[in-house]
Amino acid sequence: MRQPVANLTNLLIRRFVQTQNNLQYAKQQPNNLKGKSKSSQDWLTRQLADPYVEKAHMMNYRCRSAFKLLEMDDKFKVMKPGDVVIDCGAAPGSWTQVAVERTNAHGKTERSPRGAVFSIDLLHFHAVPGATIFGGMDFTKQLAQQRLRESLAGRQVNCVLSDMAPNATGVRMLDQESITNLCYEVLRFAIVMSAPQANLVIKIWDNGDVPKLERDILCYYDKLKRVKPRASRGDSSEHFLLARGFKGLQPVSS
Repeated sequence: MRQPVANLTNLLIRRFVQTQNNLQYAKQQPNNLKGKSKSSQDWLTRQLADPYVEKAHMMNYRCRSAFKLLEMDDKFKVMKPGDVVIDCGAAPGSWTQVAVERTNAHGKTERSPRGAVFSIDLLHFHAVPGATIFGGMDFTKQLAQQRLRESLAGRQVNCVLSDMAPNATGVRMLDQESITNLCYEVLRFAIVMSAPQANLVIKIWDNGDVPKLERDILCYYDKLKRVKPRASRGDSSEHFLLARGFKGLQPVSS
């Protein structure tokens, strides 16, 4: 009867050592910074000090942004098992990982309905088990959206996610206009492809066009909230527009 106790003791010791190593990792400062720009040094230092970066590493998420979606879904229930989800701007795949878990797209929960996740990004990225990946495709192009429609094979979408953002130019007005245009591109796709009562989550940077975008979204969804998850960096202007209860397209009266 001593063997199980010994095994448990060894397990507790290993976990203690791992925890200490993780804490040490979180406190360390980057080295070998010679030749790197000040912005690169600041980024590396911030990454090493960021608890969400270490938490993502420990939980096998590809990046810290997973916790933004986890927090929003925990609070607002935008996804459930059996849902069909489109993930726009998906690379490197952390939101896709969360979507697969929340919809049971990997089929690991036998008694729950199995969902489907379709993820697209301009960049190529590694496959996520349980998801269909469209890497190297520009969501704003009709060809990419046609590929998504074909893959859906007639199924309606229960949730559209977008963490898309343009490459920043440093020109504030231009960057704000670019991300707003991306939001409208996602909204148009969601309106056409969504099932009644579907949900929508899109990233936006604060700018003067947001109120109009919110009004336009509310033409098609019952509820809308502007959300800044705790995992969003404090100095970031990003928010997420979270819309619930797609009203469906109303037929045009003759």
